[in-house]
Amino acid sequence: MSIRVHDLEPRLLLGPGPSPVPDRVLQAMARPTLGHLDPQFLQLMDDVNERLRGVFGTKNRMTFPVSGTGSAAMEASLANVVEPGDTVVVGVNGVFGTRLAEMARRMGGEVVEVEADWGRIIEPDQIEDALGAHPEAAVVAVVAAETSTGVRQPLDEIGRLAHAHDAMLVVDTVTALGGTPVEVDLNGVDVAYSGTQKCLGVPPGLAPISFSKQAIDKVEARATPVQSWYLDVSLLAGYLGSERRYHHTAPINMMYGLHEGLVALGEEGAQARYARHARVGGRLQEELEERGFRMFAQEGYRLPQLTAAELPDGLEEGPLRRRLLDEHGIEIGGGLGPAKGKLWRIGLMGFGATDENVDRLLSAIDQVLA
Repeated sequence: MSIRVHDLEPRLLLGPGPSPVPDRVLQAMARPTLGHLDPQFLQLMDDVNERLRGVFGTKNRMTFPVSGTGSAAMEASLANVVEPGDTVVVGVNGVFGTRLAEMARRMGGEVVEVEADWGRIIEPDQIEDALGAHPEAAVVAVVAAETSTGVRQPLDEIGRLAHAHDAMLVVDTVTALGGTPVEVDLNGVDVAYSGTQKCLGVPPGLAPISFSKQAIDKVEARATPVQSWYLDVSLLAGYLGSERRYHHTAPINMMYGLHEGLVALGEEGAQARYARHARVGGRLQEELEERGFRMFAQEGYRLPQLTAAELPDGLEEGPLRRRLLDEHGIEIGGGLGPAKGKLWRIGLMGFGATDENVDRLLSAIDQVLA
């Protein structure tokens, strides 16, 4: 049976991503396509990069969107700063810490995993112990917002420890960027990467990334070429800089959408957006606990934009989650890894973080639980 795009039923996207995309972003993406070296497009791209510096909280010159999803930016971050034989300390407390460790191994890194139970943060003392045992470590990598568990990882102390041991700090901010403060410069982050489909409220397809000067210096001093030609930041610099050397054809209309999403963020104000996420996410978590749900993430370190909640005893999450989709048109996520079959992951991200969406979701939950 054939199907066309116009046949697809709309959904309310309240899962771990993608998040709802407003009409203004979709309309921007529908604008006529320009060439990737057109002066108008290059001006737009420069403005995107400047706006990304604002939301990342950085002055890093090499701040731009990778042509790909968040996993492409994860790979770009490690491909550039990890050389074969480098010791890489990775915080693993969920799916995406596990993925960081796997990618670092594929880059030839000697990975030291610092583990915490799923739902718990990586304690700075754990990182300090790992760096003490491996003083040769070149890179420390952690996840600021673990999408599989709803944990918010503090960064400031880990950044201080990494730099005290002359190591680069790489941070996954895929679910954090635009929803909770990242503050790349204040936290001493050398490479931060994200995705457009979470709190920025743009379809998946671009992945903001930011390299510190120290990270760029490390790339330029490599003894071996970056494993990936496509993701080599030293080559991308030629296209992003004043020379405008051709590297690859950028996804023009995706860049339109990201620009409009960043304009909307600027209109609201970053602090106002963080406050909105905190208020709406906190309300959802309180309402769920009143219904017998248990929060999965460590108290005091819960993401407001991504709630991981265990269902009341005796309830199977899969069938109820499917009913939310089939009967109410609401998409939420299930658990991954050790948490599979145990919890729901509910995203209130970007333009989806509204009281109206919480009301609609809670009404639907009450009906399926009844």
